[in-house]
Amino acid sequence: MSGLLDLINSPMGKQLVSGVAGQTGQPESKTADVLSMAMPLLMGAMKKNASTPGGAQGLMDALSSKHDGGILDDLGGLFGGGVDQNVMDDGAGILGHILGSKQPQVENALSSKSGIDAGTISQILKIAAPIILGYLGKQTKQQNVNSPEGLNGLLGGLMGGGKTAAKQQSLVETFLDSDGDGSVIDDLAGIALNSGGKQKGGLGGMLGGLFGK
Repeated sequence: MSGLLDLINSPMGKQLVSGVAGQTGQPESKTADVLSMAMPLLMGAMKKNASTPGGAQGLMDALSSKHDGGILDDLGGLFGGGVDQNVMDDGAGILGHILGSKQPQVENALSSKSGIDAGTISQILKIAAPIILGYLGKQTKQQNVNSPEGLNGLLGGLMGGGKTAAKQQSLVETFLDSDGDGSVIDDLAGIALNSGGKQKGGLGGMLGGLFGK
């Protein structure tokens, strides 16, 4: 998950957390915790979606057109006057595509873990989804990925590569294919950083560090 961690532990990541918190009226620390759990889950859901030729091609088409990374160039503008309804609608469409009927389950699980109501979680996910897709689009361009196979490799790399990526992907698929209680989200957030053995607290710890926690 080093790719996503690079994004989160950057000025852009701080701007993202601050902007989403401002949009939803939630504390930045709680917003950071939600994003730390949601981002690997959404990335994993995209990878699951791209595991079929049709799904991979659909994602490639989206990345080469609408989601080429431009949204990341002006996060200040994105959050400046409140997130545009077009962005929220786009996020809703992405979530419907990658999570399908599991979307309420994901929102309820994140709600129970964070203490934030499911309606606000839904808002956070709608903002996060286009940003993650934009990040993926930018990486696709930078690394000259132009095939479904390359896209799958890129997604695996962004999720940490090797055993960590495989474990996270397995957790994501277990969660999306089951009627579980959401406890897998703890594991997802926890192993994102702990694979290196140096950090504790998973992505939440990294995000918390942005605010001197």
